Amino acid sequence: MFNPQNCIGDNQPDEMSLFWQKGQFEFFSGTDGVNIHYAQFIQEKEEYLTIVIVPGRCESYLKYQELAFNLYCQGYSIFIIDHRGQGLSGRMLQNPNKGYVTKFQDYVDDLKYFIENIVMPQSLEKPYLLAHSMGGTIATRYMQDCPNAIKAAVISSPMLGFYSAFLPSSLAKMLVAIKLKFNNIISKTPWYFFGQKNYAPKGFTENKLTHSTERYHSFVNLYQKNKTIQLGGVTTHWLAQSIKAQKELFAKMTQLKTPILLLQAGSDTIVCQQAQDDFCQQLHTLRPQSCPNGLPIRIDNAFHELFFETNELRNKAITQSLAWFKQHN
Repeated sequence: MFNPQNCIGDNQPDEMSLFWQKGQFEFFSGTDGVNIHYAQFIQEKEEYLTIVIVPGRCESYLKYQELAFNLYCQGYSIFIIDHRGQGLSGRMLQNPNKGYVTKFQDYVDDLKYFIENIVMPQSLEKPYLLAHSMGGTIATRYMQDCPNAIKAAVISSPMLGFYSAFLPSSLAKMLVAIKLKFNNIISKTPWYFFGQKNYAPKGFTENKLTHSTERYHSFVNLYQKNKTIQLGGVTTHWLAQSIKAQKELFAKMTQLKTPILLLQAGSDTIVCQQAQDDFCQQLHTLRPQSCPNGLPIRIDNAFHELFFETNELRNKAITQSLAWFKQHN
């Protein structure tokens, strides 16, 4: 039997396995009838608080075993959603490798249903949100649509803008618009964007997600063993929808009432750090309880996936998150 007292300190694979076995794994019918899968781990004690984990693009709740275990051991009930088009949830295209969503708002509406109909009936109070990357955009848009639903939120490496390297952002967006228009004229099938392709894992030395060899190989092996959760690159349509969502997020900044902490990975080359800085500055001006001092909490030298980084960097992200939640208990 799983004993929460045994998970204090270093993680034990046997304890994590026992913990995972006590989870409930279900699905509901989301927008347009797409099956949305989720995992839940409910505390057995009478009083507990709840954290909803909102993963990033390509991710499945299967990848979040260690983090769910850590947070559960801190006394929280845990709920994790698999977004449409990825993880164990339903895909919308004939090629399941293509990163696609009909409308970005579909992600938001799925999360809304999940929290209102599955999380809240099993929670004693309003939940916390812990969201990563694309999940940060989804969660923030959700909090704009439902400003009083969440007690406090942490958004880690949120996808508030795309990292376009040496290409100006305006030119990158123009390329997306041109290719999407051409795609729609020529074919009804969404195309990959330039350089995108079917699932093909990179070697550790090529990855820009984490410095942890152990955690990187762990989730690469997970995806190789579970072909259902494999996902390739993004379609031009997905990019266009995401750019539209990012624009809408900034336009509706005044609708955010939830206290939000933004964790920024210092060496992130997946998403745009300037967009995160702008978000914090604007939000703190409107809501001083969010983004203390108008800045992200920056974790220097960390790659994009803070909760899958080396222990030193990962522990900083978890400590900051838990402190934020306790501050807003």
